[in-house]
Amino acid sequence: MQPDARHNPRLKRPPRPLDRPRMEEMALAYVARFATSAAKLEAYLKRKLRERGWDGEGQPDVAALVGRYVELGYIDDETYARTKAGGLLRRGYGPRRVSQALGAAGISEDIRENVQASEAEERRAALALARKRRFGPFGTATTDRAMREKQIAAMLRAGHALDSARELVDAPSTEAAEQWAAAGEEEDGS
Repeated sequence: MQPDARHNPRLKRPPRPLDRPRMEEMALAYVARFATSAAKLEAYLKRKLRERGWDGEGQPDVAALVGRYVELGYIDDETYARTKAGGLLRRGYGPRRVSQALGAAGISEDIRENVQASEAEERRAALALARKRRFGPFGTATTDRAMREKQIAAMLRAGHALDSARELVDAPSTEAAEQWAAAGEEEDGS
C-alpha cells in the first residue's frame, strides 16, 4: 500500500514549479531577509529553479531580475562588501581571508580593492584574533616552540601576514601587543 501525503503529515509534497510571480516573490523575500550580493542572489534563484523547475512562459531570466533589484537599490555589492569585510575584521580575520570571502560571495576585484583594510584595521584584526584565541601574551601558559608554530599557523590561516603573526605571538606582554596595534593607527594617520 502506497503512503498517502494527504493523510501523513511527515510526507512532504514536492514543491510547485516556479513561475515569474513566484520567482520574484522568492527573490524579494531573500533580499529582505539576508544581506546579499548580486551573485549570491543569482546563485540562490538558479538553485531554486533546479530544485523546483519552471512552469512559467518562456525561459526564466534570472540575470534580468537580479539586475532590476540592483537598479532599485535592493542589492548593493559595495555596501555588502564593506559590511562583510568589517564584520570579518572585527572577528579577527586578516585581509587575505576577507578578500577570499568576498570573492566567494561574487564581489568583483575592483570592489574588493576599494574595501581593503588599512594597516590599522589589519593590526586591530590580528590583535582581536590573538585575544580571542589566547595566543602569545594573551594565553595563560608559556608557549613552547611547537605551540608557537601552531599559533602562527592559525593566524596565517585566518589571513594575517607572517610578520603580524610573529609580532603578536612573540609579544612579551599584552601591553606590548596593544602598543603594536596602536602603532598601526599612527602610521595610517587614524
